[in-house]
Amino acid sequence: MILQLLVHLNQAQKKSSIILRIHDENIFGEESSMAQESPKNSAAEIPVTSNGEVDDSREHGFNRDLKRSLPAGLGLSETQITSHGFDSTKEGVIEAGALQGVQRTQTKSGPVILADEVKNPAMEKLELVRKWSLNTYKCTRQIISEKLGRGSRTVDLELEAQIDILRDNKKKYENILRLAQTLSTQLFQMVHTQRQLGDAFADLSLKSLELHEEFGYNADTQKLLAKNGETLLGAINFFIASVNTLVNKTIEDTLMTVKQYESARIEYDAYRTDLEELNLGPRDANTLPKIEQSQHLFQAHKEKYDKMRNDVSIKLKFLEENKVKVLHNQLVLFHNAIAAYFAGNQKQLEQTLKQFHIKLKTPGVDAPSWLEEQ
Repeated sequence: MILQLLVHLNQAQKKSSIILRIHDENIFGEESSMAQESPKNSAAEIPVTSNGEVDDSREHGFNRDLKRSLPAGLGLSETQITSHGFDSTKEGVIEAGALQGVQRTQTKSGPVILADEVKNPAMEKLELVRKWSLNTYKCTRQIISEKLGRGSRTVDLELEAQIDILRDNKKKYENILRLAQTLSTQLFQMVHTQRQLGDAFADLSLKSLELHEEFGYNADTQKLLAKNGETLLGAINFFIASVNTLVNKTIEDTLMTVKQYESARIEYDAYRTDLEELNLGPRDANTLPKIEQSQHLFQAHKEKYDKMRNDVSIKLKFLEENKVKVLHNQLVLFHNAIAAYFAGNQKQLEQTLKQFHIKLKTPGVDAPSWLEEQ
């Protein structure tokens, strides 16, 4: 009996050791897997002595390493890291002393100023388009009203008369310019023909001994006519250039100012009509702001209209003075050149060109460069 009991005890001890070994292996496997999934953080380790107290040797070593890692210029006079237990609600505190060799500066934070909201460029363009559309609508309505005889318009009788005379004179000057260009073209062709005819007479005078003198006289006459024709052609081209400048530049610039004046007049009448309509209507809290805004716009366009009217008056005055001066000289040139040419007075024709400082281009000779002219 005793022997059987011992055998049973031995078997039970073996089974218990096997069970404990399997249990230890499972626990070790779980710990190793947890260590692989989340690496151990050295800062989270809390060493405990054999008496159950917290070991401070790691903490002092950490403080020492921290002091060594800091730059020499900062020189912390005192650095202390205090750890508390798990049951404390306070977190770790790092106390640092004054910095050595570094002057402390206290940053003053002033009041925060919020900048105005940046305007959207798309909204600005949309607002410009809206204003332009409204202005165009009002001006178009004013023009249609004037065409139909329903709307009133502002008229400056004296200025309107001067503008009408200017436009009529421009048409007449353009006709003179067109005819002078036709004359210049025809005269150029005639001079070219006379030059060729003179060369043909000169060639025949050399080859026909019995008619040598007759061909020679005609050759000299045609060459003289061609020379005088070139002189007259220079005078006519100078006249054309001066009149063209007067018509297509000076007068055209004045007419552009007149167009701006007329546009300002239409805008002025359009906003004047709006203001008159609002003044005829009821006056209440809704219409008073509209009347004030309409009054402001009317005043702005009135100032613009007055300014453009003054500009047009000044330009018309200077244009008349310039026109008289230019046309006087050009008409004298044209008359003297034509008279001297058909009278056969070559000296008078050349004197006329010198009087107006006209230089003719010699056929076959290139014009001098600007360096030679200097």
